[in-house]
Amino acid sequence: MKKRSVYLDHAASTPLSPKALHAMLPYLREHYANPANLYAEGQIARSAITRATERIAKELHCRADELVFTGSATEADNLAIAGAARGDRVQGKKIIISAVEHKGIAAAAHALRDEGFTVVTIPVDRHAILDLAALERELDADTLLVSVTMADSETGTLQPIARIAELIREFKEENTYPLFHSDATQAAAYSTIDVERLGLDMLTLSAHKLGGPKGIGVLYVRRGTPLRPLIVGGGKRGTVRAGTDNVPGIVGFAAALLECRQGWRKKAARIKKLRDELERGIFRSIPKVVRNGHLSARLPNFLSLSFLDTEGEALLLELDELGIMVNTGSACNAENLVPSAVLTALGQPYEFVHGSIRFTLGPTTTLADIRYVLKHLPVAVERLRAISPLNLSPEQSSPMAEPRAFVGGQTPHFLRAKNLQTKKHAQTH
Repeated sequence: MKKRSVYLDHAASTPLSPKALHAMLPYLREHYANPANLYAEGQIARSAITRATERIAKELHCRADELVFTGSATEADNLAIAGAARGDRVQGKKIIISAVEHKGIAAAAHALRDEGFTVVTIPVDRHAILDLAALERELDADTLLVSVTMADSETGTLQPIARIAELIREFKEENTYPLFHSDATQAAAYSTIDVERLGLDMLTLSAHKLGGPKGIGVLYVRRGTPLRPLIVGGGKRGTVRAGTDNVPGIVGFAAALLECRQGWRKKAARIKKLRDELERGIFRSIPKVVRNGHLSARLPNFLSLSFLDTEGEALLLELDELGIMVNTGSACNAENLVPSAVLTALGQPYEFVHGSIRFTLGPTTTLADIRYVLKHLPVAVERLRAISPLNLSPEQSSPMAEPRAFVGGQTPHFLRAKNLQTKKHAQTH
């Protein structure tokens, strides 16, 4: 009997949209010339980039010349953080990020400490919402940049981006204020992305998270924002990123974004209904399950759960045998036993994080998929618990200590005990 294939990992990547593929094909086959060339075929490719860029700019409510195409969202995030820090702006040496940022943000910020920058991480509460009071306390004349994800990649919790922008602009030092960047990679498919209304100076998107091809991202950079390029050369003078433009990638990005945004509220409502059906079914049929993130202020396709007395990787493999594709929140592998920084920031015990699974639905998800998961998931969890030495209680999920910002590479006080426990656990495996 052929097993069913159920893909519930749309936060990691999405299927390529047929419309995006159709739009890309001419620039993979016939019109393959370099868009920097002046002959006719080169200009056909250049015109395709122009049209695609204008379409994306219209969706983001910005100018076409404010978009910089990159090879990924990670590159765009690095350009936003490092490019702004090394730019011509003289204000400050402090970079503020949230505790639930993607590694592309956190790693880029922390790498700048070697260049004399201070990195301050603002904590979140147990529901993954940023501590706005802590952010406000950290804003000062030395603050160069604030970067807060629109929705984190583990729980899908939505941050109050417009309110954060207000706080930043309410703080002024000699008529200047810090730059504000947000990674909207996860949120773009299910939220209104209006950079003017949100008050952003920079914004990151990725094509393959919304039905586009891999290998193409974009960074919105408000006109006048000074960035120093990370990639130089390539013959394109005066640009923020050198190199030959990825014509089919840009064209596919625009096609996927337009398709994704058409009727997105109706699509989001359908997916939320399926997500809620999955969530209710799990809580009805499986005991000792803890939800991660905010109950309502989250993307409609996200469901992050900790199945107590299990290991996320083992459960993932059990489900994979049944054709069900999900992801874990523990990021563990044979070389590295490190719990998710996002879930750890919520103040959950290590064992809770280690038993976490992230379900992320998408346009291809059906009610039959949800019912298939609900049929097999309880059996898989019960089988793993039968051989588990753990006997955790949901009551062990306790509120975090009073949140405070922490600087540089310091471990926040409310996570130190858990990190020690993590090291002990790693030594016994």
